[in-house]
Amino acid sequence: MNELDVVLRTGEFISKKTIKEHLGNAGIGKGDRIIVHTSLKKVGWISGGEQAFVEALLETVTADGTVVMPAQSSDNSDPRHWMMPPVPEEWHEPIRRTLPAYDPHLTHLRGMGKVPECLHRHPKTVRSPHPAHSFITWGRDAAEWMRDHPLEDSFGEGSPLGKMHGSGMKILLIGTGYDSCTALHLSEYRAPGLETYRDGAAMLVGGERKWVEYDMADLESDDFPPLGMAFEREHPEAVTRCKIGQADTRVIDMDTLVDFGVAWITKWREKKKVAQAEKAE
Repeated sequence: MNELDVVLRTGEFISKKTIKEHLGNAGIGKGDRIIVHTSLKKVGWISGGEQAFVEALLETVTADGTVVMPAQSSDNSDPRHWMMPPVPEEWHEPIRRTLPAYDPHLTHLRGMGKVPECLHRHPKTVRSPHPAHSFITWGRDAAEWMRDHPLEDSFGEGSPLGKMHGSGMKILLIGTGYDSCTALHLSEYRAPGLETYRDGAAMLVGGERKWVEYDMADLESDDFPPLGMAFEREHPEAVTRCKIGQADTRVIDMDTLVDFGVAWITKWREKKKVAQAEKAE
């Protein structure tokens, strides 16, 4: 969808003031901790675009609050796993040798959208040190939550997600669905039966660029939408539906969702194991 299409689909004028009013109507205010996923095109044409949107978020929660967004650079990974697009096998080793080391300031965000890219440019934003699965944070918890991000714990207890759990975090899905809900990866990590595969990334180690291999969790977000629907049936009190701009939006209690997700994924993995065993017979 190009910008003209967005303009034509936007029924009423939207500004930063509009977004702030809608955030307030959604129960977002000073001091809130929020992790935000946004489809800007679904929001509609905004005067000032992503900058106005980001400023609305920051001015709403203020410096007493915290704004978090995923900032993944998934192409800093072993090229043998690349699918969108794949690259010739003979390129794999040269890529491992030449891919630039992760830099929290320079490394781009792959497929995250305009809003996280804009927040990344803010001088007070802090980015976590994971080379492929980083987060960016602005506000009172930024330094503490982003300080450490273990290489083999992309979305687990030692990750920013693990630190957010128990803090009263609110998830905002603005024009997006549960398939975009990064917090559910914490549920995957906590559920028994998590499998891993060997991955790698270019990193600075002792001031030197090195290719570092590590065990990466085998994550499956394809099942997040049915998980989310089951969650809403069982915990309607934990989800507020509203509009931000023109975008259908959910405001979700992160702790309740993650805890539900652990139980749901545990049952799903057990069913999958049984099905695989029956198929093998």
